[in-house]
Amino acid sequence: MRFPPSFLDEIRERVPISSVIGTRVSFDRKKTNAPKGDFWACCPFHGEKSPSFHCEDRKGRYHCFGCGVTGDHFRFLTELEGLSFPEAVQRVADMAGIPMPARDAEMEIREAKRATLYDVMEMATKFFEEQLQAAGGAKARAYLRERGLSAATQHSYRLGYAPESRNALKEHLASKNATKEQIEACGLVVYGDDKPVSFDRFRDRIMFPIEDLRGRIIAFGGRALAPNAIAKYMNSNETELFHKGKILFNALRARKAAQPQAGQPAKAVIAVEGYMDVIALAQAGFTQAVAPLGTALTEDQLDLLWRMSPEPILCFDGDNAGIKAAHRAIDLALPVLKPGFSLRFAVLPEGKDPDDLVKNSGPQAFQAVLDDARPLADMLWTRETASGVFDTPERRAELEARLKQMTALIGDENVRRHYAQDVRERIQQFFGSNQRSNNNPRNNNQNSFGQQNGYGQRGRGGAANGRFAVSDSLARSVLVKTTSAAPPLRETAILMTLFNHPRLIEEDFETVVRLEFSHPDLKRFHAAMLNAMAEHHVANGTEMRKAMVDTNHGALIEALEALTRRARMWTATAEAAEEDALEALKQAIHLHQRASTLHKELKVAETALASEATDENLNRLLDIQNDIRNAQATEALIEGFGIPSGRSGKGF
Repeated sequence: MRFPPSFLDEIRERVPISSVIGTRVSFDRKKTNAPKGDFWACCPFHGEKSPSFHCEDRKGRYHCFGCGVTGDHFRFLTELEGLSFPEAVQRVADMAGIPMPARDAEMEIREAKRATLYDVMEMATKFFEEQLQAAGGAKARAYLRERGLSAATQHSYRLGYAPESRNALKEHLASKNATKEQIEACGLVVYGDDKPVSFDRFRDRIMFPIEDLRGRIIAFGGRALAPNAIAKYMNSNETELFHKGKILFNALRARKAAQPQAGQPAKAVIAVEGYMDVIALAQAGFTQAVAPLGTALTEDQLDLLWRMSPEPILCFDGDNAGIKAAHRAIDLALPVLKPGFSLRFAVLPEGKDPDDLVKNSGPQAFQAVLDDARPLADMLWTRETASGVFDTPERRAELEARLKQMTALIGDENVRRHYAQDVRERIQQFFGSNQRSNNNPRNNNQNSFGQQNGYGQRGRGGAANGRFAVSDSLARSVLVKTTSAAPPLRETAILMTLFNHPRLIEEDFETVVRLEFSHPDLKRFHAAMLNAMAEHHVANGTEMRKAMVDTNHGALIEALEALTRRARMWTATAEAAEEDALEALKQAIHLHQRASTLHKELKVAETALASEATDENLNRLLDIQNDIRNAQATEALIEGFGIPSGRSGKGF
């Protein structure tokens, strides 16, 4: 019996391959990472003592690095258990709880027709390719040259040109014995009862073939060359082959590119907005990029992304439309988050798309954007706080209630619990609480370098709590009244350097916004400075001092300056040359971020050891504690605020 590919795909997707293989092998506990669907075992196909047999739920494949066997659910059962292919399909279908399809003569006829439709789409692709190279394609070739796409890239992606004719493609396909019904079923012509004669759907457009996950052409995207075209980009209509909400442009290539290569780890798949972005990135070396097909990301497309990469990066333009698209993606992902699977968000400079960025600034500029990609939890926090004013208990309570409602949408219980904990910690930091709630009995010292404060990469004014009324609490601050709760010197040095040399905030605004401080008064001082930058656009230390004094921070400034002088941190003073202040600031921020990372890793290691007291978890904890001691020793050597040798240019 011949099974429809859609049926086989469905049962493969419903049953993790580890469930099939786990009936015959015992997975190795040390190497296996079950939350990420990554399993290791001794190979059942050949004798071995150490596990080299690997299966991965995300890809639905297994591979033995010892004997080389590889395959999917069905091949495992046919080769190991000797089942016939129909018997293997029956086994997996039973596990999925899906009934086997009845033998259906009409279905088999439809499958045969579908195979013929793929042939028609292939003929259309070749026709468009030929037209691009013909005399009539000169304008299209010139456009592609202007966009910087090489001949090799055009050939690799099989780009083509649809002539400015109502029937050129239709007549070509008819000459190849394609029937009227087949051409219509492929969506290549516009037809209907109100149109006595069908005509080519794509005319005077650069053509982008769209492949399915088996490499077959199922649709086209067309980019208009005429400036007055009704639609700049146009996709094929929905057909028996093409459902635009279930496929991503370049998905097959991206899936292959994201897989671990020899000696290289897996890459995160990158989702961008359009065909040209995908192709330009591939030409620049980022071959793991995909794009939705003219619609907002769908749940099916999100599931496809997760099958390729556990933490894909969604890359959006930095304009309002891009931010709104990111917010829609957050709402889409929250209910379906699961352990080990999430999203990261990379926001491009406003007015730039990936194509522009790699063309004008090179691949390294786009890589920098990817390196700054932020987790979904950060984006959710930023969205809910970036434009709010939380200067009353009622408004703060409203924010907390709204965040609780958002996290309650998460379907997975474990993920929901961790998001709820993350929200509690962020709220405590955001409002400067130095008290821990009774239901969160974690050690206070462990949170000294805790969660990110969630300030967005939104340019000036993007820090939500910059508008929070803090002057009264600062006036009553323990720092002003006593020296027993003095803040860490390094944190003080960072803030006083920025206070006395506010132009350095402009050097790398996003880094400054995301800085975290353990002392509540320093948190508020940081927020107040950002607010001064946003509201008054201060240009020097004198203007910053006036803005801060005008908002009742004079006493706090005096206390911080006294602490700076006592510690002889001269690079943090107004008298220091800006170049020296910048270099010292870079060193301090590097140490500060390193400490924050280590303390977060320490929490994770402590939790892992508490839940499973293995030698591996114990050694991990000891290694991190040793790293913290080494970092503290290094910091002591340079008195918490040293100057590195050599210049590293702008930015922190």
